[in-house]
Amino acid sequence: MKIIPVLDIKGGQVVRAEGGRRDRYLPISTPLSPDSDPVSVANGLRSLHPFSTFYIADLDAIEGRASNREALEKLVDMPSSPELWVDAGFSIEEDVAEALKRPRTRPVIGSESQQDERLLRRFCRHPDIILSLDFFGEGFRGPPVLLSDTTFWPDTVIVMTLAKVGSGSGPDFSRLSEVKSRASDRAIIAAGGIRHEDDLRQLAQLGIAGALVATALHGGALSPSQLVGLDRQ
Repeated sequence: MKIIPVLDIKGGQVVRAEGGRRDRYLPISTPLSPDSDPVSVANGLRSLHPFSTFYIADLDAIEGRASNREALEKLVDMPSSPELWVDAGFSIEEDVAEALKRPRTRPVIGSESQQDERLLRRFCRHPDIILSLDFFGEGFRGPPVLLSDTTFWPDTVIVMTLAKVGSGSGPDFSRLSEVKSRASDRAIIAAGGIRHEDDLRQLAQLGIAGALVATALHGGALSPSQLVGLDRQ
């Protein structure tokens, strides 16, 4: 499967996510980087493995503040420029269209940022669009039709279980299996709770195409040798 490191960015710094409680997110402390600068953290992650893609949650943009555009531009300008999957709280057509013009960028349309299905209706057939089905502690967040009607699903769909992010409690295998069963040939990406190699292998057996990972990388639960055997970039 494809392993995609996560960079949650707030105030120009990478923060450590914890269960979707964004008001508690603090700048990350990791043995992979001397500080929480996004490029430094990305380079630290690449010291483990030559990741070709990063998932970016621009938390400021998601919460309605100014975006971290400068940080994103610096990440794209890194050597061996990575592809960025960017959730920036997209909710209007013009912002998505602009993001699609940026180099090496795939916009992530998060269900939590939508009021209805119109944005997905407009863009779901674009090959670079990604849908994130966002689940918080209370359940699915977003218009119910985005979960129930697969005609709005693009080729790549993230199943984001925010309650499990940073928890080390394991992926939501049941929910991922249910979404996969309805996804036809779409690529389903797991996000939230991934602990170690066994979790990734179990996801692969379910037919999950990729996984967003952070804590297991920073904490050393996934070693460079394991990543070589697991990752399909």
